[in-house]
Amino acid sequence: MEDKHMLMIPGPTPVPEQVLLEMAKHPIGHRSAAFSKIMAEVTENLQWLFQTKNDVFCLAASGTGAMEAGLINFINAGDKVLVGENGKFGERWAIICDTYGMDVERVKAPWGEALDPAIFKAKLEADTAKEIKAVVITHSETSTGVLNDLETISGYVKAHGALMIVDAVTSLGSCNVPTDAWGLDVVASGSQKGFMLPPGLGFVSVSDKAWAAYEHAKIPRFYLDLKSAQKNLAKNTTPFTPPVNLIFGLKASLAMMKREGLENIFARHKRLTEATRAAVKALGLKTFAPDGNASTAVTAVDPAPLGAEDVRKAIAQQFDISLAGGQDDYKGKIFRIGHLGFVHDRDILTAIAALEATLHGLGHTDFESGAGVKAAATVFQKSAS
Repeated sequence: MEDKHMLMIPGPTPVPEQVLLEMAKHPIGHRSAAFSKIMAEVTENLQWLFQTKNDVFCLAASGTGAMEAGLINFINAGDKVLVGENGKFGERWAIICDTYGMDVERVKAPWGEALDPAIFKAKLEADTAKEIKAVVITHSETSTGVLNDLETISGYVKAHGALMIVDAVTSLGSCNVPTDAWGLDVVASGSQKGFMLPPGLGFVSVSDKAWAAYEHAKIPRFYLDLKSAQKNLAKNTTPFTPPVNLIFGLKASLAMMKREGLENIFARHKRLTEATRAAVKALGLKTFAPDGNASTAVTAVDPAPLGAEDVRKAIAQQFDISLAGGQDDYKGKIFRIGHLGFVHDRDILTAIAALEATLHGLGHTDFESGAGVKAAATVFQKSAS
């Protein structure tokens, strides 16, 4: 049937109708008083979501663009940085740092496992000369469904004095990321995740400590120069032409999030995560990330002996549901179920029921019929009681 496509991937995520309708409005001038009024509201609500008094900038970029801006504005070529690597995106930030000539030390964990905060603690405490200028962490590693212990790691970074630079692309809006309370200096995210928007906007918050580092950062930049963004934000505008209609949608999505409230948003995502993981296990499949470090944005599933791509292809053909695939060495070995943003209990029950039927069709019958839906529904019922 036409127009019944269902996104259950970690980005892009479903977009609410009221947000789509806002985006369908006629554009207005981005230098007009009307647009500046919208930017003022958007900025205030972004600070609410980031839980910060710091500047928060909207960039016409993806989350990768936001992260690149967060690196090149505050670190020099030759500066030593620790980069956590336990998935595709941790690897990406290390590559970006390499590209700009930074002295990168990779702190690794196997894909599917969390970074060990003790390793960061030891390296930072051993750095008595304060050569380490920044630590770069992916909070929610989207490629594996692992949530790293950002709070603990950032505590060690704060004690050392280095900058804490965070990829919060799939964690912001799906779990607690208290920027100021945890002393996070640069936090980047993207619109197509928990923000419930199409792709196209990147967000960056910047602390006073990061701005002090900016004064000594010499990597050439123009479009991604955050000092230019700061000067314009003071006038509720942007240095370059913004995606006006995406900003319309952002205004609406942030208003929706405020009506739901931070604690309710976090509780909903926790509930969806627990239900998805319980259902996957009830179907005789393995969750890729450990229970204690499970992302509230996405669940990675090992369907062996079935092929992950066979599952994805079958559920797409029969039910028009998109699941995400594995990346790099895990392509074909895992699939990923997104449950962030504009996703609710009903969506999980629908996806799990379709997954059950798909598994049966592929010959995987080592579970009682309805076991996945029952497991998910049990989580929802306990949450409601």
